[in-house]
Order: sequence, then C-alpha cells, then structure tokens
Amino acid sequence: MALPVVSLKMIIVVHWLLTTWGYLYPWLPQGYLWSNYAVLAIGIWAIAQRDSVDAIVMFLVGILITILMDIIDIAISYDRLAGRQPDTTLRDQFRFSVGMAILSLLLKPVSCVFVYQMYKERGGDYNLNFGFPDLTGNRDRTSYQTIDGPEPPHAPAASAGIKISPAAY
Repeated sequence: MALPVVSLKMIIVVHWLLTTWGYLYPWLPQGYLWSNYAVLAIGIWAIAQRDSVDAIVMFLVGILITILMDIIDIAISYDRLAGRQPDTTLRDQFRFSVGMAILSLLLKPVSCVFVYQMYKERGGDYNLNFGFPDLTGNRDRTSYQTIDGPEPPHAPAASAGIKISPAAY
C-alpha cells in the first residue's frame, strides 16, 4: 500500500497552527516555541530548495528531536498548572492549548513518515551502518584483492624502457 502524497507546505502549516494554538495560553516554556518554530523555519528552507536533500533531512531530524522535547515540556508543565486556573474562561483556554499541543505531538510521527517519503523522492539514501558484519551475506566484494594465489611479479624497470631478462628474477 503506497502512502498518499502530502505536501510539505501542508505539514508546515498544520504544525505552525497547532504550535501557535498550543501556546495560546502561556503554560509551556519558551523553549517549546523556539524549538518548534526553528524546525518550521528549516521546513520552509526545504520548501524553497526543492532538490536539497540536506534541507529535508535536517527538517526530519528536527521533527524527531522536537518530539522528545515536546514530551518533556508537556510532562513537566502540565502538572504544574493543571486545575489552577481561577475562572472558567482561563480553564477552557488552558484545556484547548493542552489539547492542541498534544495533537501536534501526536501528528509529528505521522509527519515524519511523510517527510521521510519526500526524502527518498529527493534522492536521499539512508543506510544505517553500525560497523557490525552483514548477516544477510549481501556484500560487494569486487573491490578486494584475492589472497588465494600469488600475484604475478611486476617488472618495475620494464615500464622505464629498460629491458630485463626473465632470468634476472
């Protein structure tokens, strides 16, 4: 089953809107805004340079980092302010902001899948190599020298135009 085509512009607009609504009631630290808006700025760079693999991979890594940062920010800040709003209007605004921040967090892994698809379309090829031997046996061994038999002797002087008899070896 193929993934549907989603525009990078749509991903950025949705996350911008959810980040803005998530901070409508200022309950999250400033780092939440700075990190999310910085990643969205990298996403705008990825829109501007359609052929750049670097821009799209930096956007993907930025989204992955902000997933972790958003979890920490929401976990720390929610407990500090939950149920401490004096009137109903502020409580409703707080709940809306929390809901939008959580919705943004839930949509980020889905966005990562679509951005990774765009990365592959732009020609990105991510091969993860931890230095362990290949267990599948699919190695390209054409660039290695054989050690089964001895190599034929080289005649270094022959390339300089000096004739050496085979008995000299």
